[in-house]
Amino acid sequence: MVNAPATLAARVHAQALGQGFAVCGFASAAEDPLRSERLEQWLGEGHHGSMEWMQARRDHRRSPQGLWPEAKSVIALGMSYAPAHDPLALEGSQAHARISVYAQGRDYHDVVKKRLKALARWLVEEVPGAGVKVFVDTAPVMEKPLGEAAGIGWQGKHTNLVSPTHGSWLFLGAIYTTLDLAPAEPHRDQCGSCRACLDACPTGAFPAPYRLDARRCISYLTIEHKGPVDEDLRAGIGNRIYGCDDCLAVCPWNKFASQAQACREFLPRAELVAPRPGELLALDDAGFRALFAGSPIKRIGRDRFVRNCLYAAGNSGNRALAAQVEALTLDPDPVVADAAAWALARLRSDP
Repeated sequence: MVNAPATLAARVHAQALGQGFAVCGFASAAEDPLRSERLEQWLGEGHHGSMEWMQARRDHRRSPQGLWPEAKSVIALGMSYAPAHDPLALEGSQAHARISVYAQGRDYHDVVKKRLKALARWLVEEVPGAGVKVFVDTAPVMEKPLGEAAGIGWQGKHTNLVSPTHGSWLFLGAIYTTLDLAPAEPHRDQCGSCRACLDACPTGAFPAPYRLDARRCISYLTIEHKGPVDEDLRAGIGNRIYGCDDCLAVCPWNKFASQAQACREFLPRAELVAPRPGELLALDDAGFRALFAGSPIKRIGRDRFVRNCLYAAGNSGNRALAAQVEALTLDPDPVVADAAAWALARLRSDP
């Protein structure tokens, strides 16, 4: 039988790799009690911060069938964005800021969704009448635990998915389907006694292994958090102006990840590899939109981005930035003005 589940799964896997995905696996769409319990604990402890959508759509997030009752299987997929350079190379630089590796190229939402749709179209052509829905990071889908259940990796102590072949540098997507595809064995945890990711976090965002408090995570603070960052966390942000790679970059499993495996659309734009804070502080809204067209950075807007750049300026010790920073104390956005006042005080107090 051509479309017997095992045979079809193998063909889906081959097609996924042909579409540029690095990993592909299959999981049941039914609710997993342990996965649901962990979600409820995380939400109950308030570790989601101001990401209210996590709470509002918790029932949809608990399981694929909570979002789409007709779903029977999940096709979990990952696309590599392994960097060619050391993400920690600019740590502590006075002259340069740091942008997370994943945001230095094209917006992954667009790239991954395009590939997911192509794979879903192929699947419907292969099995007429099959129901499919594609998701990449913008719906109540628990991509990381589903990826673990589908055997493409395990959730490490930093809570991100780790592949033994591709490390942590994976953009995740999922296809929910009404087809009954044979599920894989969940991937075995291979973190062992290593705690490099936990020790690397400059703001102490891990209250325990496998638990993340987003309220202290630099990626959350520089991307999702809209107001002023708590003053006791600002120094820890260092020169990071969009996201943070530290807990991923130190993971020993990344030694197996090769930049040659990465999708070419995620190659970094030269101007985003080592940006200079002074040039970014000068951005108005139009300049920000022009610079970050086609980039995931565009979604946070000029004000939040300049706020981040001001924290980096304040942490830099580079007094040459003081005049630009002082001008921004009069910015119409109160959060930007607050960040500028803080950064100016830091720069003036540095010996």
